[in-house]
Amino acid sequence: MSVLHLNESEFNEKIPAAPIAMVDFWATWCGPCKMLAPVIDQMGQKYEGKATVAKVDIDENQALAAKYGVMSIPTIIFFQNGKEIDRKVGVQPASAYTAVLDAHV
Repeated sequence: MSVLHLNESEFNEKIPAAPIAMVDFWATWCGPCKMLAPVIDQMGQKYEGKATVAKVDIDENQALAAKYGVMSIPTIIFFQNGKEIDRKVGVQPASAYTAVLDAHV
């Protein structure tokens, strides 16, 4: 599976170690999150071996969502070596995500 589903401890292990990472903060009850899911899966396949693509369920990882100030979902946060470099809130076209990843891979 090319998209990782992370809990807080896995996030703290994998994201700082990744040269570039795209993390989808989402929830099972979120309609727009469900709309975005195929795009996230597509990003995971497209960037496999080049970038870490992950999902964090905010209901199961509330402290992590709070730490990064996730106020509405979906929120996609891009990290480079563990530091936030960009953020997209709401459903956006795949090109909005590829533009950030392509600039850093």
